[in-house]
Amino acid sequence: MHHFPHLLLALLASTPSDEAKAALAPFQKTLKETLFKALERSTEAAVEVCSERAPALAREASTARVTVGRSGLKLRNPANAPPAWLPPLLDELSKLPPGTQTGRTVTLPDGRVGYAEPIWTAPPCLVCHGPVIAPGLDATLRARYPADAARGFAPGSFRGVFWAEVAPAAAKPDGGLQPPKMRPSAPRDTNPEIPR
Repeated sequence: MHHFPHLLLALLASTPSDEAKAALAPFQKTLKETLFKALERSTEAAVEVCSERAPALAREASTARVTVGRSGLKLRNPANAPPAWLPPLLDELSKLPPGTQTGRTVTLPDGRVGYAEPIWTAPPCLVCHGPVIAPGLDATLRARYPADAARGFAPGSFRGVFWAEVAPAAAKPDGGLQPPKMRPSAPRDTNPEIPR
């Protein structure tokens, strides 16, 4: 089962922020590897990975307690609009020096914890997200995403965030914490682009 390794890490994690990072790590790694391999084959394959495989990877990386996704200030897919708590973190993280690898955590009113870390535009991302997009690819992207705003990025620029929401831990009758139950979950991020 895909959930087990990062679920075990999440259970061993000491804070909600650690749980968020543990859930995001396999999602980030697998998505980047899958996308860059597809890009080596063709831009059409990369677009297909972003639109079809990325949402599935987010679902696989999510657990009953942690939901992961991607978002940004300039979206390609409106389904990847940020959760209500995320825009202030997007704004804050977008102002960091390029390449800064740090996350931000926020405690939400209902006891959940939100976590986000920046995605910086890598050179391969410019094929689909740069200032100039090949005409055939441009037509494909416009047909699939009529409201596409995820263009015009430069190498190293802020592209968006990987985010996670961590639910409060359930208390056991003896006062301890009970581990989360596994369930299929739909991520809020269905954005097909990396970074989104």
